Formats: sequence, structure tokens, C-alpha cells
Amino acid sequence: MTDFDWKQLFNPEFYILLEFGGVKIGLYVVLFIIFAETGLLAGFFLPGDSLLFLCGIYSETLMREFSLGSDFLNVTLLATLISLMGIFGNMFGYWYGQKSGNYLFKRPDNFIFKKKYLYDAQNFFENHGSKAVLFAKFIPIVRTFIPVIAGIVGMDKKKFMFFNVIGAFLWSFSLIFAGHYLYKFFLDTYQIDLKHYIEYIVIGIVLVTTLPVILKFIKKKVHLEE
Repeated sequence: MTDFDWKQLFNPEFYILLEFGGVKIGLYVVLFIIFAETGLLAGFFLPGDSLLFLCGIYSETLMREFSLGSDFLNVTLLATLISLMGIFGNMFGYWYGQKSGNYLFKRPDNFIFKKKYLYDAQNFFENHGSKAVLFAKFIPIVRTFIPVIAGIVGMDKKKFMFFNVIGAFLWSFSLIFAGHYLYKFFLDTYQIDLKHYIEYIVIGIVLVTTLPVILKFIKKKVHLEE
């Protein structure tokens, strides 16, 4: 940790390979990050999509102490654990939304909390209805605030849990399995080790996942100017 650089906090690989006292704690850190990003308002800035994709690439490293003796089973277990943390995170966000009510909309902005994120999530929820809980898993920032909005508006708990569970498993399994098998495909077919191109992969995923948000912002700005 003597060579620590604060910029590493934005690098998913840093969390996956993290060690403390010689003990690898990457899996536990990843699980906490997923819970924080899907349930704690302060976790919206944490890496989500890129982290899951890299978890697929580094699945062998993450699951070394919990290996089931099968590559497929190890990746499946990893994706399941992360799905569960995403589910619990959303449940906490929903509960917090129920308890806080409209307080958050009256809360002043600070360095971490911005009301605009709440309004963006509210608009997304209104446009997509209850399915917003499912779709939001694939949109940075929005996925952090959607469960809170669902709790504030009093969305039916059973319906919330239905889309929460489906969304968490789709989000986790699709990105982790994509990372795992694309890594193997490029390594076996072209002898290209994607671990040497992590920065480019992270940048690419960030651009792809934030593109809908950027386009929506541009569309809204053009509409206001008209």
C-alpha cells in the first residue's frame, strides 16, 4: 500500500486484486461495493459494470479459496454471490426510501449527494414503470437511486422484489460470464491476454454504459433551448 495512488479508487482492478496483510480480500471488497452501489446513496460513484466484467476475467483469482473444482461452477457461484448482494442492496435502498419519504427531495446538495440524481431516477421510474427496477441495473447512477424512488412512491413490495431479483441476476450473470468467456476466447484463439488491456476495457465499458445518459442529457438540453 506504500505505492497507493488515490486514482486507483476508480480502477476496478485495484479492488479485485486488493490484499491486506498478505491476505487476498478482493472478493469481500467486490461484494461490499456491489451492495454500496445498489443500496447506499454514497456508492453511486463506485465502479459497477466494469467491475463485474473484470470479475469475470479474474474469476479464478477471486474464487481461489472457494473453488468448487469446476471453472463453470466457480463463475456461477461468483455471479450468484454478486447477484445476492445486488438484491440486498436494492432492498436496503427501498427500505431507506420508505423511511425517508420526501425528506431527500428537501435535503440540500453536498459534495456527494445531488438532488438531480433523484429527479433523474424519478423520471426514469415514471417512464418505465415498475420495470425500471430491472432496467436500472444496467445504467450507472440510476441503479443507485431507483430503489430509493420505488420506496418513496410506495411501489408494491412483491412487484419490487420480482424485478429486483430478475434484474440483479441478469446484470450479474451477463457481465461476469461475458468477461470470463471473452477472456478465454481471446486468449485461446488469438493469444491475446485481456488483462494487459484493462484500462481500455474499463474506458470502453464506461462509455457504452453512460452513452444513454449522455444522449438523454443532450436531448433534454436541445429541447430546452427550443
